Amino acid sequence: MPEWTPLPRSFYQRHPTEVAPALLNKLLVRADGRAGRIVEVEAYAGSEDPAAHSYRGQTARTATMFGEAGHLYVYLSYGMHWGSNAVCGPVGEGWGVLLRALEPVHGLDRIRAARPAIRHDRELASGPGRLSQAMGITRALDGADLVSNDRGVCIVCDGTAPPAVPVVGPRIGISKAVAFPWRWHVPGHAHVSGRAGASAARGGSG
Repeated sequence: MPEWTPLPRSFYQRHPTEVAPALLNKLLVRADGRAGRIVEVEAYAGSEDPAAHSYRGQTARTATMFGEAGHLYVYLSYGMHWGSNAVCGPVGEGWGVLLRALEPVHGLDRIRAARPAIRHDRELASGPGRLSQAMGITRALDGADLVSNDRGVCIVCDGTAPPAVPVVGPRIGISKAVAFPWRWHVPGHAHVSGRAGASAARGGSG
């Protein structure tokens, strides 16, 4: 797999509605050779966003979200799967971007081994729980620094630009702030989870 430089911390030091669409077509990379192109994301914005776990303030569960931008916030959703989020903005805001779907591009054998029950490659990482499972992300990686790559997980740019006009609309699998147009995805991409994946891979973050 090629050597890439992780995105700088300044990339993440913005409002999640700015960071989220800019993450499209970046690569989520693991040290073991797994990498996937980010094709779907959702923004969550702390105290201004009732759908965010961080809406009512910091807890032991959400502490990472209130820390330095550019870290990975990992949480267990519905007791079933892990959600992976890039922390954004100033310390104390509780902002983040949920990584909803990837297109696997490197280390496919490892990714397929992590998702042995799937029938089609487009289902390998289409949804936040599937994405985390495919990339070996669990609560053990909560707080990992995506900038220093201290725990073997980072986000890089391979030269592929975000789509000029990403698809934008409401977030999936939440019950509050459902009208916020804070979900973005690459137009027409086969690996986007869409509403078909909502019941199997819930959204929500923060």
